[in-house]
Formats: sequence, structure tokens, C-alpha cells
Amino acid sequence: MSLKDNKHGNNTHKDHSHSLHNLPLTDNFGKRSIRTFLDFRHANTPENLDIKGFPLLCLINLTCISKVKVVSFLVCLSLFFLITASYTLMLDRKGDLLFTFPHPVRPQFITTSTTTAQVSHDKNLINVKMLVEMINSIEQSTSRKVPNEKDIINTDPHFFSVIPRSFLPNIKSPCWYEEYSGETGMDPYKNNHFSLRSKSFKNVCNHMRDRFHQNLCNIDGKLFRLRCLPYFYIIGQPKCGTTDLFHRLLMLPEVKYNTIKEPHWWTRRRFGYIRFKKGFQERFPIADYLDLFDLAAMNIQEAICGNSSGEHPSLQIITGDASASTMWDNQAWSYLHGNVKQIEPHFLAQDFIHSVQPGAKIIIMLRDPVERLYSDYLYFTLANKSAEDFHQKVVDSVQLFQSCLSERSLRSCVYNTSLFNTMPVRVTLGMYFVFILDWLTVFQKEQILVLRLEDYAANLRRTIRKVFDFLSVGPLSEQVEAALTKRPMSNTRRAKDRSLGPMLPATRNLLSQFYQPFNIKLASILNEKAFIWT
Repeated sequence: MSLKDNKHGNNTHKDHSHSLHNLPLTDNFGKRSIRTFLDFRHANTPENLDIKGFPLLCLINLTCISKVKVVSFLVCLSLFFLITASYTLMLDRKGDLLFTFPHPVRPQFITTSTTTAQVSHDKNLINVKMLVEMINSIEQSTSRKVPNEKDIINTDPHFFSVIPRSFLPNIKSPCWYEEYSGETGMDPYKNNHFSLRSKSFKNVCNHMRDRFHQNLCNIDGKLFRLRCLPYFYIIGQPKCGTTDLFHRLLMLPEVKYNTIKEPHWWTRRRFGYIRFKKGFQERFPIADYLDLFDLAAMNIQEAICGNSSGEHPSLQIITGDASASTMWDNQAWSYLHGNVKQIEPHFLAQDFIHSVQPGAKIIIMLRDPVERLYSDYLYFTLANKSAEDFHQKVVDSVQLFQSCLSERSLRSCVYNTSLFNTMPVRVTLGMYFVFILDWLTVFQKEQILVLRLEDYAANLRRTIRKVFDFLSVGPLSEQVEAALTKRPMSNTRRAKDRSLGPMLPATRNLLSQFYQPFNIKLASILNEKAFIWT
């Protein structure tokens, strides 16, 4: 639903007890004597040996002990002390984490069964009352102070010097003219970081290179190129249908000139990160990001030069960025400012987008967070996947999150990078209302369209028309609309993942309890009970 229908909106990787009954024990364990290489009894020695001869017998047996066994014993003993020392040193470095856990972290392993006692214990891990209290005090726990625009600009003056304060009239996309300082015949995309990493975009650059110079405008003896930002952003969430929606939109005449679905520029690549676990790599400058929309800009420019009436269809071309990290991923702040003692990011991705493009259109796709998490696990886990393993990881993650809540506010735990990287599964991505509230601090409700994947799958035609109306595109010909609705679903679950079956009932019950208070708050914000997902 669109947030404009909201009548009540607000703008504004453990503590476990382990049983031993699952260990592989033999039936006569504890009934028979165990002999080691330090056992001094000899097979031919009488059992009633005089005690006075015992020391001599010990010396005889010691000389028979294999030197290899002695060396092995000493090596094992040394390793034991080394491991103990390393563990002690690790405990002395609690300051490396943004927060400490009051409960020990449970070791990760794959279980082969989920016993009734374990399930009962898992249920007790979730303190529903505490979560409800935290969420009911939402104004105190998630309120954020929107940073001053001057402070935002000071974070990256060059970026803000490239984007103008206003855009060209009579063009639907946010476009402007930028002076071109390169030489004639020079390859403008030679050093583009996206083209160096993406074969598909490199092919697009090869195509655009042939048209580039003929689309330059000469104004008062200077050459200018048309530049555009995205008209709309599909910001999240992962595994909620954003890929399918984007590919269907590409079938529209107005949207077909988009190139890369997920550049992840606003959240990662402009800071020099592609995958945070790999550390800093290289910054993708704003010019490289704008190149992603040059194909659309060239078609718009050709319409400007070839039509003076201002009514050419190409002037209605729109661009889009469908990076599913834009809604939630603000981890860069902790990597860039790790020495700053902050528990929450001071600047969010939406602050920068709004500063340069206050009229942007925002589309959010959500689904039942329980199902979203299982789909996320199946998609991003590379090996040893199972419903039992998923259950284990869910229990560990919920414990970690509750440990954080016992010391910090809800919002600081949702944005905590150390916690996020410690949790085995990404449970925080399903706490939708926290992220939506933060987007509402800078964008108006009328600028944000929130959809449910369940509605999208059940009635594609109806849901896609909502998107068309929101973006002011269409009407579509019957042929285009039929092709659009008949297109196979994108990014569906892989066959090998489907063979694993659904999650365990115990896992579903646990997650349903965990997410219920979050969903209730979301439904209240959006004024739509369907977002409770009962």
C-alpha cells in the first residue's frame, strides 16, 4: 500500500544447557577398564604382586614405552597450553566489539534432530514481553535526529558539487547538463569501475561509446553532456521480489534503458566496499555511478535535439536503481569511523539521496519476515544447508539479539555492525518498521510505496498497476501488458533448495513469536493489518 493512506503514520553472530543423551556412547561404557600407554599393568604380571616390587616394575615398563608415544603426549600437552593461552588473550580483547554479550556464544554445529526438550527450551529464549515493551516505546528507542544538511554536504563536498540543486524542466527524470572536459575521441568509459567488473555493462559501454560524442551539446563554445540520476529507487528488502519487479519494469518503453539492477552505490561502493568482509577495495566515484544512466540520458538528449515541441515520448524516459541494500545497509559508517564511539550511524543512505534528490520515488517490497529469513538462508548459505541447521542458526541469532537488547536500545541493535556480522542469519532485516520510520524522517509518505510479495504473487496484474500509477507510466498496450504478466518469475528458489523442504515447525513458531511485535508496529505505521502476516 502507499504510505499516503496511513492515518496513524509517524514522520518523524547465549545461554544454553546441553544434554548428553545425543552423544554416540557404547552400551558398556563405564563398565570396562580403559587402558592407556601410561597403564603400568603388564599382561603377564600376577594381580597379587607384592607392593615392594612395584617401583621396579614401573621402571621396567617405563623403558618399554614407545618414544613416539611420549613425544605425542608432549606435543598434545603443548598444544593444550597454547590453546588455553590464546583463549585467555581473546577474552582480554572485549573492547574490540561494539558491545559485549552477557551470555556465552553457543558453538556452531549442524544437528541431525530437534528434540522436544530442545524446542521447549528454544521457546523460552524469546522474551516476548520485553520485545513488546521495547516496541511500544518506539518513540524513545528508535527516534533519530536528522543531521543538518550542511553536515551532510561536508562529508563529501565533491559529490555535492557534481549534483546541481535543480534539474532540467520538461524532462521526467532528474537530469542536468555537465561540462565535458575530455578530449574528442577519448573513451569516456575506459576507467569506469562498473564496466571493469561487469561484462554486461561493459557491452553497454561499447555501444554507448559510438554514440557518445555525437550527443554532446555545444553551448557557448563549451561541450556539455546530459547527466541523470535515478527517477525511482527500489530499496528493499532482499528476497522479497525486487528482482522480478525490476525486470518487469524493464519491459516498459519508458524504463527499458536501465542497465544494472543493483549497483549498491549509495551503501557500499562509493565508500570503497563491495563486500565488507573483504575490507576496503576501491571507491567508485559519482561519475561512474552516473554512467549507469547514460543510455537513458543519450535517448533523452536525442529527443531534445530532434524535437522542439517538448512532447517527444523519450522525454518521459525514467531511470531506476533497485539495490536491495539501500533500505537497511549502513554498515560503512562503522568501517570508516571505527575509532568514533558511536552506537548508531549518524548519517544514513537516505540522507544523501534526499539531499540531492528530495523528490525521489521510493518503492519497498516486503514479505512475511519468517519466510524472508528462510529464503535468505537458502540463497546465501553455500553448503551444509538443512532445516535443522537453519533452526540452530535462528536460535543463536535470536539469543544474540536479545543479549544486545538487554544493554542497548532497539534501534542501536538493529544498526549494530558487530552484532550483524556475528549473527548466523540476518534476523534484523525483517524488522521492517525500524527502517521505514527512518526513511519517513526525510521523505514524505506520498513518495513511498510499500508492497507485499504475497499480494504481488497472488495478483500480479493488480499490484503492477499500483506501481505504474505510482511512477506515472503507461497506459500500456494490451500486447505489452500481456507479455509483462506472462513473464516467468525471476530469481525463484533453486531446485536443490526446494528439495530441503520447509523450515521446521519449531523454527516457524519461534520466529513468529519473535517477529510478531515488529509486524504489529509495521501494520500500525502503514495502517494495514495485512502486514501482521498472521
